[in-house]
Amino acid sequence: MSDTQGNTPSKAGSKTLQVLDAIRSIELDGTDRDMVALGMFKDLRIREGVVEFTLVIPQGYSFVPEEMEEAIAERFNELGWVTEMAMSVRDESKTTAQIPQGAGAAPPPSQPQAADGHRPLNVGGEPVADGENPVPGVKHVIAVGSGKGGVGKSTVSVNLALALADIGYRVGLLDVDVYGPSIPLMMGVDGHPLINANQKLVPNEKHNLKIMSMGFLLKPNQAVVWRGPMVHGVVKQFLQDVDWGELDFLIVDLPPGTGDAPLSLTQSLPLSATVLVTTPQEVAASVAAKAMTMFERMGIRTLGVIENMSYFICPSCETSTDIFDRGGGKLLASDAGVPFLGEIPLDMRMRKGSDVGEPLMAQFPDSELAERFREIARRLAGVLGATHDTAVSG
Repeated sequence: MSDTQGNTPSKAGSKTLQVLDAIRSIELDGTDRDMVALGMFKDLRIREGVVEFTLVIPQGYSFVPEEMEEAIAERFNELGWVTEMAMSVRDESKTTAQIPQGAGAAPPPSQPQAADGHRPLNVGGEPVADGENPVPGVKHVIAVGSGKGGVGKSTVSVNLALALADIGYRVGLLDVDVYGPSIPLMMGVDGHPLINANQKLVPNEKHNLKIMSMGFLLKPNQAVVWRGPMVHGVVKQFLQDVDWGELDFLIVDLPPGTGDAPLSLTQSLPLSATVLVTTPQEVAASVAAKAMTMFERMGIRTLGVIENMSYFICPSCETSTDIFDRGGGKLLASDAGVPFLGEIPLDMRMRKGSDVGEPLMAQFPDSELAERFREIARRLAGVLGATHDTAVSG
């Protein structure tokens, strides 16, 4: 069944998810773990209908690669969209022992990474050349990051995107916080995205935003337990296989922190720049400074700092209270030599709106807090040099 534009429902999951599910369905004798869990399926790259990957034969395993290739090809044929499969084999086995027999036999450990530090990501192919637009039609890809969780990063991402749209820009919102995708709940959007005639995913839309999230592609309460390279592959699909159309800004909600997931995603995203969200207290600001250093080392510019939960105004007596201290975000921006984009106070309407899928910018567009977000959006656009000449008229 298609919609009025001729778009058809997508299968559950992106192409990367479909490929991984197909690989997981291949049974291995003597173990209840699948090929992905055992580290046997690596270096996934999907281009249109071509699926490239490396089949790794880990220590203690021995099988005929041709037979495994035939089994994989059979699963891929069932997907309907795979036109070609390119498999390379890497043999890391040290013995000729067969896969252990017997139910519940413990599988041998997979080969550890040889290099120290963060492993190189070779899933997504070659880096983008200078001057090449990796997301056609999108002018600025802006990540919203934080040094730690719990600072309201996703709430800020949602309302910042809505504020940019409210002042006339064409905006998309990409949720790559794959381990805790909250944008669908905050925006009140669910359901699998449709596929258009060009076999591209069509972003869900609400409040003049084009929205894509891992949450749209997962079953309810399904957890993501992947390592960095698999996450990287899904993000590449979000960029290559989603029809974003013409956008002035694509706001990207990153996972919090400076660990494997945000680092992997930052490496795989064609970011124009980042915005850091922190709360006022020293511990949050100091961790945010580490996140800024991570971005700088990757050559990604920090556009500025937003201080969330700056203070609380009692709705009964209108007394202002600095619950988490105050001024940490402004001090961080000053020390780093980047713009301070603004303060956002604690407000019950923001929390309630996120819980029911009606963000503050949409539910209370005439409020003083909504105007604060619009002012932050104007400052952000000003730092980038984006003018209303690039915005949608009317």
